[in-house]
Amino acid sequence: MATTATEATKTTAPAREQQANGNGNGNGEQKTRHSEVGHKSLLKSDDLYQYILDTSVYPREPESMKELREITAKHPWNLMTTSADEGQFLNMLIKLIGAKKTMEIGVYTGYSLLATALALPEDGTILAMDINRENYELGLPCINKAGVGHKIDFREGPALPVLDDLVADKEQHGSFDFAFVDADKDNYLSYHERLLKLVRPGGLIGYDNTLWNGSVVLPDDAPMRKYIRFYRDFVLALNSALAADDRVEICQLPVGDGVTLCRRVK
Repeated sequence: MATTATEATKTTAPAREQQANGNGNGNGEQKTRHSEVGHKSLLKSDDLYQYILDTSVYPREPESMKELREITAKHPWNLMTTSADEGQFLNMLIKLIGAKKTMEIGVYTGYSLLATALALPEDGTILAMDINRENYELGLPCINKAGVGHKIDFREGPALPVLDDLVADKEQHGSFDFAFVDADKDNYLSYHERLLKLVRPGGLIGYDNTLWNGSVVLPDDAPMRKYIRFYRDFVLALNSALAADDRVEICQLPVGDGVTLCRRVK
């Protein structure tokens, strides 16, 4: 999950996040969730999630991604990172669609960015946008050590002005194969309209956090952390809009905190 100006309330401590997500036991105590950094799995069994990590994810995780994951674990905002299983998913997805020119809105320390860069061909490119260069530079040594830094064009600042400039250039229309959005939820629909012009027909747009900590199925009066409640309506509006949008085919997956893939058809 990437750093955004409107998500400042998400800079909570890992212990507090785990407690908030915990399940009460018979003694009224909180049982902490899985301790994996970036853990947002909606699986009810932490043991099952650990099995996935130990069996299929960690043994195949590139050393550069492991190093970046461990560096990010020490950052106070580490809950914003993409989980290891989601990084593996994005890496595979990029290869499956043969993407060459991609975009990422919301970078944080760059775990998902590195997963994408490693999957792209040598001449592949990523336009990466985030308001916080300092976080990006925390992961940059790992990216450069992996030999993929030349693929990344990092832009510090809000994404919408960059997207508007691209949309204004007709040559950029339909030029991107893939876009991944993990940023300010209140702007997701604004991003969507612009990305539909920039991503080619048959290309993919991925939206992260579309199950939003499971809050999408909770009643309005259910107890929620402030930032979950604040962005919940925006996530619900996005999900409804994507479901009704005949310009895309969609597939919502319970990976991480929910990922919705949109394949542009119009």
